[in-house]
Amino acid sequence: MEKTYPIRHGDVVHRCFRCGYCKFPGDYTDFNCPSYKAFGWDTYSPGGRMWLIQAWMNKEITTSPHFAEIMYACVACDNCKNQCVFPKFRDFLPEIFEEVKEKLVEEGVVPPPVRDYFKAMTIYGNPYRLPRDARGDWAKGIDVPEFSAQEYLFYVGDVGAFDEVGCRMARSVARVLMKLEVSIGVLKEQEISDGNDVRTMGETELFRRLALENITTFKEKGIKRVITLDPHAFNTFKKDYPALGADFQVFHHTEIIAERMRAKRMELFNYPLTVTYHDPCYLGRHNGIYEQPRNILKAIPGLKLVEMQQHGIDSFCCGGGGGNFFTDILGAGDERPNVVRIRQALETGAGVVAVACPNCAKMLLNAVKEEGVEDRLEVLGITEIIERASANL
Repeated sequence: MEKTYPIRHGDVVHRCFRCGYCKFPGDYTDFNCPSYKAFGWDTYSPGGRMWLIQAWMNKEITTSPHFAEIMYACVACDNCKNQCVFPKFRDFLPEIFEEVKEKLVEEGVVPPPVRDYFKAMTIYGNPYRLPRDARGDWAKGIDVPEFSAQEYLFYVGDVGAFDEVGCRMARSVARVLMKLEVSIGVLKEQEISDGNDVRTMGETELFRRLALENITTFKEKGIKRVITLDPHAFNTFKKDYPALGADFQVFHHTEIIAERMRAKRMELFNYPLTVTYHDPCYLGRHNGIYEQPRNILKAIPGLKLVEMQQHGIDSFCCGGGGGNFFTDILGAGDERPNVVRIRQALETGAGVVAVACPNCAKMLLNAVKEEGVEDRLEVLGITEIIERASANL
């Protein structure tokens, strides 16, 4: 009789935990796993989680708050998938953690911060517990039009709409897009959450409701092309929405800006600045976009781009993925990912960390403050650097 599993890819679990290749090179010393780095226990590594999941599926351990906390400590950075040497099932590895979280949601056993996040999303439609009519306030002070048949919808998301760092970044991106004569409009208070973090944390029914409402709105307004502020929305619009009937194209803002800067001259001052770029997981590892943000920076006269030791496909996560930006399951230990990342940035000698994600911007800015290095390192969105170097903005 064929064995059945409580999760869709349960048959893959035992193949993963017996390997451990993702822990190399360095045999743990340079292990690119944010939750393992934060806690230091194998339980929090991909293989360690798989051991627990196997025991859980076999009913050798029960569903418990501690088991849930370990599952939700995964920040969905996708490094384990990219390091895996088994192409037949490596794509399922991050999915397995999400499938377990789906079951935890069904059983009602989730960490309190996750419960609070879902409650805020259900009642307010955003994790900040702010009224929907405040969603367009980020655009105050800039002349960005509401969407009415423009070529692109500029979608800012929860962090871009409500977080002070995200709002700053959203305004900068909007100004640069308009300066480059990109035809954009925004939904303001008609915008709702993209749901990427909701899905990652296992609340699939809430994600489905959000996605279907977005898809309906986009169709009713004739939206065919979307530019996102953050890579999280970009990821779910691109990968998850089509299965629910979406028929629009989606671009991250760095893709459009890189293309426009190539095709259209933009007057820039010589800007002698040493910059290091932090690859967001949902832009890089999840979607393979590495060069466009770097090409934008390289186009700025006088700017010197230096790389951190871990960059590109091997970049180290800021710790804000998998919903941890809102839930902070990783806590405040000395090896939390955003602090580790800022230390890596300091090693380059750069004066600025360039980011392409509002979540990363906030996480890294917090680490700069916590480490007390505001006088040595600044965190800026790529378009904020463009604006500083621009003669016309």
